[in-house]
Amino acid sequence: MVREARRLADRREPAVDIRRPARGVAADARAAAAEGDRAVGAGPAALAGRRGARGPRRAASPASLDAVAGVFVGDGLRKRYGRSEALRGVSLEVADGEIVGLLGPNGAGKSTLAKIACGLVRPSAGAARVAGHRAGSPPARAAIGYLAELFRFPGWASAEEVMSLHQRLGGSTGGAAERAELLDLVGLADAARTRVAAMSKGMQQRLGIAQALIGSPRLLLLDEPTSALDPAGRRVVRRLLGEVRSRGVSVLLSSHLLGEVELVCDRVAILVDGEIVERGSPAELHTPRGIEVETGSGRRTYDGAVREDAPRIVAELVAAGESVYEVRVLASTLEDAYLEAVGERPS
Repeated sequence: MVREARRLADRREPAVDIRRPARGVAADARAAAAEGDRAVGAGPAALAGRRGARGPRRAASPASLDAVAGVFVGDGLRKRYGRSEALRGVSLEVADGEIVGLLGPNGAGKSTLAKIACGLVRPSAGAARVAGHRAGSPPARAAIGYLAELFRFPGWASAEEVMSLHQRLGGSTGGAAERAELLDLVGLADAARTRVAAMSKGMQQRLGIAQALIGSPRLLLLDEPTSALDPAGRRVVRRLLGEVRSRGVSVLLSSHLLGEVELVCDRVAILVDGEIVERGSPAELHTPRGIEVETGSGRRTYDGAVREDAPRIVAELVAAGESVYEVRVLASTLEDAYLEAVGERPS
């Protein structure tokens, strides 16, 4: 397993083995535990850092990293592949019960950050912890549930068989009770004996999330969890992520669907060329753009005006004899903030 993980670490985009079900990270954790700290990512790296604010961030002492309570804490993470630098000093924290969205074009470093969290890749510099443990160590891996974008379960297997298989892979002792609880959570209680080949894409996606929750992980890593779903399927997954959050499970997801991220995420981090260039809640990334007023003589736009300016603008228009029918405060969307950060480059 160690040789396989190291082989994957040298690749930018690991292939998904379609000959068997996508497996959760918990399985690797149990195998790694049998081999001790020789597992990938369990090297004697110095763990130093703290959660950084916007702008330049400097490394901090190991004690400060330990003091941060987030279920995932990364500080000053750098990763080089030859002459290319995939991550350039990334600092990020995911708190308990928080959903954080990672946005960015292809090659921005999102997958590399996820690999570091899983322990498949060692950072060239910086440090990361998962649930208080060194990223890549057996306890850290056991605290992670993972669902890849291009996963595939065997078509002949039923939902219950998929769950049972992943329980064995991950060393879970939850048995039938855990399977029933998780299938019910994702709305597949009545489809426990339905074979994967007969499931819709949305059902398979929910089954994937259920298997990622085996073993009660504290952190879910989800890659494009709604990209292949129709609007109804996306709504179901959004509801499901809300249920997961209510259980205290944290979620770090990457997605190109900005509208979905805006609806479900507590915070957003935008990665460009290996650096976080913007971060904050979706509301914080909405900047005022002006006020638009519908009057009897037509529509008027006041660029740069904010909500507090609206009463004054209306009073001035009424005093000038204008009839005011509607007032709209204009603000940038998450899409506007994203495009401003990454430019018009294609994903």
